[in-house]
Amino acid sequence: MEAETSYIIVTFRGEGSGVEALTWGQRDVWDLMRRTGRTMNIGGTVRAAGGETVERTAALLRFIMERHQALRTRLRAVEGGPPLQVVHAHGETRLEVVDVPPGADPDAVAEEVRVRYQTTFFDPFGEWPVRMAAVRAGGVMTHAVVMYYHVVVDGFGIDAVVRDLVHMGRPAHPVEGVQPLELARQQREPAAVRQSEKSLRYWERQLRRLPERPAAPRPAPADPAQPRFWEVVCVSPAMALAVRAIAARTGVASGPILLAAYAVALARLTDADAAAVQVVVSNRFRPGFAEAVGSLRQFGFCVIDVTDGTFDEVVARAWSAAIGAYKHGYYDTAAHQELVARVGRDLADDVDLSCYLNDRRRDTRDESAGPAPSPAEIVAARPRSTVRWGVKEPTYDGTFYVHIEDVPDAVGYALWGDTHRYPPAAIERCARDMETIVVEAALDAVAVR
Repeated sequence: MEAETSYIIVTFRGEGSGVEALTWGQRDVWDLMRRTGRTMNIGGTVRAAGGETVERTAALLRFIMERHQALRTRLRAVEGGPPLQVVHAHGETRLEVVDVPPGADPDAVAEEVRVRYQTTFFDPFGEWPVRMAAVRAGGVMTHAVVMYYHVVVDGFGIDAVVRDLVHMGRPAHPVEGVQPLELARQQREPAAVRQSEKSLRYWERQLRRLPERPAAPRPAPADPAQPRFWEVVCVSPAMALAVRAIAARTGVASGPILLAAYAVALARLTDADAAAVQVVVSNRFRPGFAEAVGSLRQFGFCVIDVTDGTFDEVVARAWSAAIGAYKHGYYDTAAHQELVARVGRDLADDVDLSCYLNDRRRDTRDESAGPAPSPAEIVAARPRSTVRWGVKEPTYDGTFYVHIEDVPDAVGYALWGDTHRYPPAAIERCARDMETIVVEAALDAVAVR
């Protein structure tokens, strides 16, 4: 028996409306989605608290739509160019109500809804950028499923939506953080233009550090019977202990340590002297951005030399590169694309600019919890590491893409690899090397080459 679905119509009316160009972050995701063909929908499932009801969930949907301009945004097509963003003052949406059949598993039904939301493209010109469902079993709500259109909101923007829920049912409170229409206007002002130009000069300096022609292209292994992009999922308690030990020794936070490990693993795989890595920059440290509900993330660029010296020295270089990348990860997307295309024509054929790192952690970044682990503790934890193949997709963002996730008492990361560029064994080796590099460096400040 299939789940029964019904809908509750939710009307909303909020402050602010108008038409503007896409912001830099919106344009970045728009172009990435067009290039890769991925939905890039973001969201998930939460188990309903005791006493939660469909009616309260509908009220929550109305509240967030009314509070946040980004969630009242649709796009307007422009012939020959990127679309415009259109914020509406009022409208109506709907809450999907899914009733679990008798004997069925509510968790499984909620997951089916999540997958459907995740894999179904939004219609940005005719659909609101929020999908929400309430899952019920025996008349009792068990789950809420929410999915957002990534062009108008990023992961940190979703966090801002959640934090803002404290104002639901309370007297009116001003919305914190810059709104998308205002941000689009700000990005045309001289201060933002100067910031963009400064960022692009930095990008060009880093790009010019990479080898120029001539170079021989690498072979492109491919198995046409399989999806092109494969995921390797790794969870390593030993790596978490090793990162803490290296952080205590070097005074550097875990992010640059993991970036350094990725750089060394990439350089070993490609037999290169340096690794070029694009890191996701949230831009939430900029004034007015911390609580903004919108799409602000862009990419910063790191070129990390891995020759000569110890891993600790590579960590120091990764730290410096990351600081530069974060500082210069805010720029006019169209101008950035022109720059990369222009400089890229001079680079060697085997220089790959499509290796990425996205540190998604929120709760497991504290390296100062207790004394530094001993070598014996690190070695003892090594057998508990797990490495498995995950999802296979026909399209993804680049040759290699590492996502670092919150995992208690471990470093958890997923590495996506392009099997048209590298065979699966090489992709798995790159993922495993990240752990090996960090653990060996924690036990002994060895040379990386």
